[in-house]
Amino acid sequence: MMSPATETAALALLTRIAEALDRIAPACSPVPDLTAADAFVWHAPTRHLSPVARVNRVDMALLRGIDRMRDTLLENTERFARGLPANNALLWGARGMGKSSLVKAVHGEINAAPNRPERPLKLIEIHREDIDTLPELMTLLRADPHRFIVFCDDLSFDSDDTSYKSLKAVLEGGIEGRPDNVIFYATSNRRHLLPRDMMENERSTAINPGEAVEEKVSLSDRFGLWLGFHKCSQDEYLDMVFGYAAHLGIDQDKAVIRAEALEWATTRGARSGRTAWQYIQDLAGRLGAAR
Repeated sequence: MMSPATETAALALLTRIAEALDRIAPACSPVPDLTAADAFVWHAPTRHLSPVARVNRVDMALLRGIDRMRDTLLENTERFARGLPANNALLWGARGMGKSSLVKAVHGEINAAPNRPERPLKLIEIHREDIDTLPELMTLLRADPHRFIVFCDDLSFDSDDTSYKSLKAVLEGGIEGRPDNVIFYATSNRRHLLPRDMMENERSTAINPGEAVEEKVSLSDRFGLWLGFHKCSQDEYLDMVFGYAAHLGIDQDKAVIRAEALEWATTRGARSGRTAWQYIQDLAGRLGAAR
C-alpha cells in the first residue's frame, strides 16, 4: 500500500510521461473535406489533401492531333463516373503532346457536361516521389461517396527504386486492391515505366532471367489502357498553332504565322502541342494580345 504522498508523486510522474508522449506523437491527419473542391493535391509528409481552387487546364477543343486518345480516355472516364467498369490508364510517349493536359481536360469535361454525374468527379494529384504512400491515400478515399481519378504526372522509376511495388499492389495485386470508387491515371515518357538497363541488369543476375524481367514489365500490365502519344506531323503541328491563335483571337496573316511557327519548331528541335503553345504565347506577347 502506497502512502498518499507516494501516490501523488506517482500520478504526477505518469501525467508528465503521458504529456511527453502526446508531444512526440505524430499529429492525427485531419479528415479531408472532399466537397471543398473538385481537385486536390496529396501531401504525403502530412498525409492530407489540399484543395485546388482552379485547375490549370486547357479546353478539350484545343487538344489537336490526339483525337483517338482523347475519345478513348473520355469514354473510359465517362463509364467510371457513371459507376460502370473502367480501366486504369497509362498515357505514354512523346513529350509535349498533351498527355497531362488531356487528363485534366477530360476531368473538366465530365464535370461540365449537361449529363454530369450526381456527385462531381474528383481529381487528385499524387507526386511521383510519394507513390509509396499510395496505399494510405486509397484507404482515405475508399469509404467516400465520390469517385476519384488519382493522377500521377511523369511517372517512372529509377534502377534502385522499389516503390513501384506499392503501385503494383494498389492497382491489382494487394488483398484490398484498388477501391471501386478510384481509378488511376498516369503519364510517362516510358511505355514500361522502368529503365531498360534496370530490366537488363535483372536479366543478367537472376536465376531465372525471364521471370525477373516479367516482374518489372508487369507493372505496365496493371494498366488496362495504354494510350501512345507520338510526335506530330508538320500539318498537325500547324493545326495546333492555328487553333491556339484562333482561341486567343490573334489577328495575323496566316502565312506569317506559318513561317514563324515552323522556324520556332526548328530552333527547338521538336514539333509538339507544347511547342505550338509556346510559339503562340510569344506571338501574343509581341502583338499585345491578352490571354
